[in-house]
Parts: sequence; structure tokens; C-alpha cells
Amino acid sequence: MPAFDITLAQQVLDAQPFSKLIGARLTRFGDGEAVLEVAVRADLHQQNDYVHGGVLAYAADNSITFAAGTTLGPNVLTGGFSIQYVRPATGRRLLAEATVVHSGRRQATVRCDVFTVADDGTRTLCAVAQGTVLPVQQS
Repeated sequence: MPAFDITLAQQVLDAQPFSKLIGARLTRFGDGEAVLEVAVRADLHQQNDYVHGGVLAYAADNSITFAAGTTLGPNVLTGGFSIQYVRPATGRRLLAEATVVHSGRRQATVRCDVFTVADDGTRTLCAVAQGTVLPVQQS
């Protein structure tokens, strides 16, 4: 099996129809970390012109799972996660930065901070998440 590097990880992400719809891409992958980026578009907003919470949750969930994949291998699924929205998301880009805090044989625990990035590069924390990821047998 080829090494599970950022190229293979991006191929896995690209194979997810919803990720393609959102326009997500991995900008960092390896050593217990993953960063998922989403360009903010008007069709990702909710009625008050903030990025929809579901988009933030998607970004957190996927970055958590990819970060865990760096320690557990490519065949993983989210076992569960929680997210806390700390402020409305506005800006040009979303960055979901996930880091494995513990990894064993049966699961990994991962923390994720979700930021918006403004035109001038200013980052603003808009959500924090934590999740568990499980390795799965591929059939």
C-alpha cells in the first residue's frame, strides 16, 4: 500500500461528493495534524449572512478524521464529535486545524479549532471541536 500522504489524503477527500460540493481541500496533513480549508461563498451562508454552522461542523468533522488518519491509517470513521460555536463565522476562508491529542490501537481523540480568515489575513476563532475516530476494517 502506498504511504498515506497528503496526495492520497486529498484523493480520499476528493472522492467524497459532499466535500467536492463544499470545495474543501487539505492544506496540511501528517504527524497527527490536518488542516482543511474551505473558501467561503454566499451559498454557504445562513439567513443572517454568517457561514452556516453545518459548514463549520463539516470542516471540523473532516479535519478531525483526517488528523486521526495520520496515526490510525486511511480506513477510519468518526465515532462521535462535539462542537462549540464561539462566534459567528465571517470572512473569506475557513480553516479547520485538527491535532491528535491521543492515539491508541482502537481510537484516536482529536481536537480542532475552526477559524475564519479575513481579506487581510486576520484569523478569528469561531468554533472548537473534539472527536473520537475509529479504525475500520475495509471489506
